[in-house]
Amino acid sequence: MQRTSWILAAAVAMALSACSPSSNSDQQKTATPAASAPKPATAATVAAKPDSGVDMAGIDHSVKPGDNFFDYANGAWLKTATIPDDRSSIGNFLTIYERTQKRIDDIIENTAKSNPAAGTDDRKIADYYAAYMDTAAIEKMGLQPIQPELDAIAKIKNRKELAEVLGSRLRQDEDPVNNTDFHTDHLFGLFVAQGLTDPSHNIAYLLQGGLTMPSRDYYLSDDKAMAGFRDKYKAYIAALLKQAGTPNAEAEAKRVFDLEMKIAKAQESLVDSQDVHKANNLWSMSDFAKKAPGLDWNAYFKAAGLSDQKVIDVWQPKAFAGLSKLVADAPLADWRALLRFHTLDEHAGLLPQAYADLAFDFHGKTLTGVPKQQPREKRAIAATSYALGDAVGKLYVKQYFPPEAKKQVEDLVNNLVAAFGSRLDNLEWMTPATRAKAKEKLDTLKVFVGYPDAGHWRNYDGLKVSADNPLANAMAVSKFNYDFALSKLGKPVDRADWWMTPQTVNALNIPLENSLNFPAAILQPPFFDPKADPAHNYGAIGAIIGHEISHSFDNMGSQFDAQGRMHNWWTPADAKHFKEATQKLVDQFNQYVALPGLHVNGEQTLGENIADVSGLTAAYIAYHKSLNGKPAPVIDGLTGDQRFFLSFGQAWRSKMREAALRQRVNTDVHAPPQFRAETVRNLDGWYKAFDVQPDQKLYLKPEQRVQIW
Repeated sequence: MQRTSWILAAAVAMALSACSPSSNSDQQKTATPAASAPKPATAATVAAKPDSGVDMAGIDHSVKPGDNFFDYANGAWLKTATIPDDRSSIGNFLTIYERTQKRIDDIIENTAKSNPAAGTDDRKIADYYAAYMDTAAIEKMGLQPIQPELDAIAKIKNRKELAEVLGSRLRQDEDPVNNTDFHTDHLFGLFVAQGLTDPSHNIAYLLQGGLTMPSRDYYLSDDKAMAGFRDKYKAYIAALLKQAGTPNAEAEAKRVFDLEMKIAKAQESLVDSQDVHKANNLWSMSDFAKKAPGLDWNAYFKAAGLSDQKVIDVWQPKAFAGLSKLVADAPLADWRALLRFHTLDEHAGLLPQAYADLAFDFHGKTLTGVPKQQPREKRAIAATSYALGDAVGKLYVKQYFPPEAKKQVEDLVNNLVAAFGSRLDNLEWMTPATRAKAKEKLDTLKVFVGYPDAGHWRNYDGLKVSADNPLANAMAVSKFNYDFALSKLGKPVDRADWWMTPQTVNALNIPLENSLNFPAAILQPPFFDPKADPAHNYGAIGAIIGHEISHSFDNMGSQFDAQGRMHNWWTPADAKHFKEATQKLVDQFNQYVALPGLHVNGEQTLGENIADVSGLTAAYIAYHKSLNGKPAPVIDGLTGDQRFFLSFGQAWRSKMREAALRQRVNTDVHAPPQFRAETVRNLDGWYKAFDVQPDQKLYLKPEQRVQIW
């Protein structure tokens, strides 16, 4: 379940200001042509003297580009940028996100003023927002909205009843393939998509869960900072339970923490979880009792609505065996304490203020270093946009994403796909057999820009929204989304479905469907500006588009064929070369130090780093082809290549709080932005553009530069 509180807004803020386009997403079908000579981007002919798109004032000329390109491109900005008190970071993603949220705020306000009819999507938007803002009602209701859940937990008297409660809490809240999301505080998480080796229909995937803190490392790491988080977490558990009137709150808190420690030890690591070959484990319903004894699986699946499934893919089998054993071995009193705490924590943001303050103090201040909670109206906007995503999205694109903008981006995408194709044609290391399969995959890649087509918007007819009970609304949305996921099971895969809403500031590659999503909200300045110089658009949004295309060929995407089937289409020689090249990238990122003693994990971030290198390479090729053999103009004293690389470096502009940076390194498959900007050191053109010399810190010998695609 998505957290129903400040956590949604805080997570979005962190993801947008500290993260990247994720590795995959959701709707609108645009067939991508086979690789061919790209057309000049529309932006190239907008004006005789276009805006360079580069923030000249943000450059720090005291830094040599070859020593620290991120600081060169952003150093002057970094010296004056101040992270807002209610944010964990600041940067270009946050700039776009805030602009988008202001637009959504206007949409919601205007929708409410129109007094929409009962039962319409517009009425639901207005009521959801109004309920979220009704703090008086929240204080008056107290724990009443979640009392049925708390009562069910208190009544657990045997292992079957425990299994029933655990099953009733299952939600679609993990996504291991598209969004690389491996976390849920429920014991297990659900993901619904086509089978890894059978692209014909949707199946259920179950993944490990059970922890409140961001990852198992927060429980098991010997790092002093992590130990400090554990101490504060123990205090938070006790405080929240005490606030809810729990007898012996300190003793109950110890039960919760000790059980979560056991859960953490049973879980698989993030690196292992990312290995898709370890995830292809189809279990029949009878296999669960044999391979993961301890949990009453029949009771669990009946409560979860999964009893009719013939097979389920178990993503982390060892973890399931360990977690199921804990269900059998840990005292029922421990499980009751844990479930009670998890229920309070999950919903704290929409409980009375005392609960919300405790939750923010730990999840916000402690874990991400954010000193101040966002204003309630901002949280309400984010929550409404999430809950009624497509309903809000329809209104958003109507006002802010005209057809001509969609056409310009589609042209840019086609240029990037063509550039990637030309790169495939000229890879010296690739054998003809592997090249043919790679070209087939690229030629059948489906690209969706902006928003879903008319037949693929979500229908909210079955969702009941109250104007005065925000927590009931949030829980209803969670169940509504879960039921929607269940309704897809066993049915043919709809490859025109979207996995993101139009107002999402992100982009997505969907390996199982061999498709891309570029929501409308990310297609705006400073990433995309139809009035800006092509070098800027190719360096910023072009690199992001190239990044998503490249995910089809990263360490995970390369394991899927043109139909989205997990299939080895590599010759042994090509697979060996790919492994060696990607290992160089692992080694390169392992050298980056985010905080004293805290290195980036090159293996954990490999897929995103491959996409950055390959995406930037494709964008650079596409930019040069868009010039049609003509020299790029000098603008603001910068050559075309300098503007291209500076636009890339400034796209990753970010300043982050230490706690948030630590969480990023420990839990995210994306490297911190300052290191992603240094991707430029792998492209020969960057060395020429900025006269980078061997004695400078980022210099790599030509044979050390990573060139995969």
